[in-house]
Amino acid sequence: MMIVSYDIKEDKVRSKFAKLLEKNGAIRLQYSVYEFNNTKRISDTLLLKIEQFAKAFTGADSVMIIEGNAIEIKKYGNAIHRDQDVVFL
Repeated sequence: MMIVSYDIKEDKVRSKFAKLLEKNGAIRLQYSVYEFNNTKRISDTLLLKIEQFAKAFTGADSVMIIEGNAIEIKKYGNAIHRDQDVVFL
């Protein structure tokens, strides 16, 4: 599991970065916070794409990537529903 949080000043760069994350399977948790939960190989591929994208960042921009074990994460509120199966009758 990986959490990506960013604060990017320029609208165009911020939009492109959000699209990069979404196209690679990240789920938006908040406006500038994404969760990415996939295989190690696919996670490594996303990290490489982020490194390549980093050339567009300025000194005013901030991107934080937190890699961790999903077992140690506590979720409250609406976040708990994303990990549960939904059955429609």
